Amino acid sequence: MKQQPTRSRAATDEKSGSRRDRERPPAPEPLPHPVVDNHCHLDIADGDWLATDDALAAAAAVGVTRIVQIGCDLPGARWAVEAAASYDALVAGVALHPNEAPRQAEAGTLDEAMAEIEALARAHDKVRAVGETGLDHFRTEEDGRAAQVESFRRHIDLAKRLDKTLVIHDRDAHDEVLAVLDEEGVPDRWVMHCFSGDADFARRCLDRGAHLSFAGTVTFKNAQPLRDALALAPQDRVLVETDAPFLTPMPYRGRPNASYLVPLTMRLMAEVRGEDLAELCAAVDANTEAAFGGPW
Repeated sequence: MKQQPTRSRAATDEKSGSRRDRERPPAPEPLPHPVVDNHCHLDIADGDWLATDDALAAAAAVGVTRIVQIGCDLPGARWAVEAAASYDALVAGVALHPNEAPRQAEAGTLDEAMAEIEALARAHDKVRAVGETGLDHFRTEEDGRAAQVESFRRHIDLAKRLDKTLVIHDRDAHDEVLAVLDEEGVPDRWVMHCFSGDADFARRCLDRGAHLSFAGTVTFKNAQPLRDALALAPQDRVLVETDAPFLTPMPYRGRPNASYLVPLTMRLMAEVRGEDLAELCAAVDANTEAAFGGPW
């Protein structure tokens, strides 16, 4: 399959007045046991964009042998389904991102967009997830939040009806996300993508059956609340992700991210938890299969 990026990071990244270093970081030391990057955007280009074959090969070389490819809008969701059908190492998640939902609602196309997301979720057995969906109070102003909530509710219903894993994006909306989940009822499997809360919020998510997924943000100097959450999470509820090409772990924060950099995050996670790296990698690998409906 000939893969092309649907959009560039420059088109989706936060506005910034500073220049970013686009040099790709070197490959870290391989992990002692394979793990899964459970949240990646292979379709988003950043700097010297890695074609899908190259990205998968680079990841596998350091022990990241499987990836969950997440589509955040209709072009990205279509891309994710096609990629998952074409590569053994991939499964897909499809959804309207919380910041995409208000755009669809404003255009009067939310119903049509959700109908296509459902069709894509049914299109192939390697579509394992509905997501990322959820709430984002950082980027979306008050007038767009009702559309986010409506979209979130519809994605929860879709995940439950199709027995898919629900992947949640939560930015500055912890209480509101849990309120919607409590009203709608959680699916059998759900993942808090790029967990961004503290230990108390982690307990509240875990009590509702969540898997907590930690990205490169857990390595940032100002992220002690994330590390506190990581330390208390049961080993069988912990996942790792990149959210690539975003959220590159230290010491390369701000440079292009990719799945081959997962070992940097995994090593920090093992250190924070006081666990053997190989043991934690094996657990994360098994946890990801459990969270996304079994092996692939």
